[in-house]
Amino acid sequence: MAGLARSVAAAILLLSMTTFGFAANKVIVILDASGSMWAQIDGKPKLEIARESLRTVLQSVPADDEIGFMAYGHREKGSCEDIQLIVPPQAGSASAISAAADSLKFLGKTPLTSAVKQAAEALKYTEDKATVVLITDGLETCGGDPCALGKELEASGVDFTADVVGFGLTADEGKQIACLADNTGGKYIQASDEKALQEALVETVAAPAAAPEPAPAPAPEPAKPEFNFQPTVVMAEGGEPITDGNAWEIYKAKSDGSRGDSVTTEYGTYNGNLEPGDYVVVARDDEAKVEQKVKIEAGQVYKPLFTLNAGTVLIHPRPSQGAEISDEAHVDLAYPGGNTTHYGDTKVIVPAGEQKIMVEIGAGTVTETVQLAAGQTIEKDVVVGVGHAVLNAYYTAGGDKADSSGIGFQIVKAKKKIDGSRDSVEHSYGPDCKFWLPPDDYVAITTLDLAVVEQPFTVKVGDSLDVKVTLDAGVLAMSAPGAYSIEVLSSKKDIEGKRKSLGLNYGDSWQQTIPAGDYVVVRHMSDEGHDKEMPVTIKAGERTEITVQ
Repeated sequence: MAGLARSVAAAILLLSMTTFGFAANKVIVILDASGSMWAQIDGKPKLEIARESLRTVLQSVPADDEIGFMAYGHREKGSCEDIQLIVPPQAGSASAISAAADSLKFLGKTPLTSAVKQAAEALKYTEDKATVVLITDGLETCGGDPCALGKELEASGVDFTADVVGFGLTADEGKQIACLADNTGGKYIQASDEKALQEALVETVAAPAAAPEPAPAPAPEPAKPEFNFQPTVVMAEGGEPITDGNAWEIYKAKSDGSRGDSVTTEYGTYNGNLEPGDYVVVARDDEAKVEQKVKIEAGQVYKPLFTLNAGTVLIHPRPSQGAEISDEAHVDLAYPGGNTTHYGDTKVIVPAGEQKIMVEIGAGTVTETVQLAAGQTIEKDVVVGVGHAVLNAYYTAGGDKADSSGIGFQIVKAKKKIDGSRDSVEHSYGPDCKFWLPPDDYVAITTLDLAVVEQPFTVKVGDSLDVKVTLDAGVLAMSAPGAYSIEVLSSKKDIEGKRKSLGLNYGDSWQQTIPAGDYVVVRHMSDEGHDKEMPVTIKAGERTEITVQ
């Protein structure tokens, strides 16, 4: 923990002496206080690591630095508005920030995009130079677009920078928020565990911290290259370099040439300095990746070329020809060596070769196969061929809509099989149930309490149907003081003199939706011989209340 505290201390000292350039500027540090910060690293909750490290760091910050502190997710569990500037930017704020961090409750969501926006506005980023440091262990959960926000703040700010520390994020998760830093000229730091966090922060601040004051000019030395590792990745042989959206994973090589410990993960154009030794380097873009072994020797510059041998697939799923793209579509793409799933309009980079595309919209499915060449972009409208039906139930034709969440709609094929059963297609609950269905004849089996109704309907491709199911039922509210249970029976007896039981409920009160007709309500007592029954007539669309005693 001491090593981690020293690393984070070095990171915050960049507020006054590193390339983040916070000296003589106002800065707001945003801390993720969402519930996921209870997760542990090396047996200790991340929130405790953050608190202790922040307290240590603030002791080293110059007294005249103006630092503010913001948190989100610390007051309400489900709110996307739970963002608070707890300590405004001011000199001598160390004790106030430490106290604020110690008092945080970690329990909410992750509105990181809105938090960065609010911090920028608090710093008057359109008038003055402004910097925001975001420390997060999760991705946006409130619908914000961190990439778009980065571009917006960069375009409208005087000199705005957002630096992002991904605390415990995976490489793929980090890729989704690194753009916030990249789009503002800031830096994204991947910190998967305590060691990685320490190495990343020390690498960022060590050189500036070692020489805060100009030193006498040393004796002339041979010129050294600024970087010794500058890889390039292309989609196909002879293609243009990929500089955005791609990732570089650097690993130490084991003696057998396989991947060892992770060294770093970088995004976009990568210019780095690697210590002499053997490495395994993975170039990745979406689902495409390629791996090379690299040997670094002192004084040499390496510029390897990585070829993904991949292309781009764009799928526009539509329920019918000419219809809008469906956000509800489920898009599965099987490519050489793997598969991926997306929803709605889909753009994905995959290895070249045969691509099997399966698109589902509701109960409709269509599969297509295409051949993708390296460097090629294939764009396709995939039409599933379904219609849309919205189902509601009504107590009577033209009467009140049944809006109970207990309403159930089961969609089955209208045509019966040889054994008299029907194939089940879809089911859902509640009013305004929506179904995407292939063209066919169907039956909607609608259930609400004791009322069950079958409603046939037909779907054609491109249809938008409003299916109204008439229950021809009313509501019966039953009370039986002291009863062990209440039972509803048909009023008509069979040839043996027995009545059919429609339903039974334990307790002395019960309310059910029941088809219109005549019934008998029975009060069952725990003592035998004390049962009592009462006839009742239910009218469609009406409420009936009875007491059996």
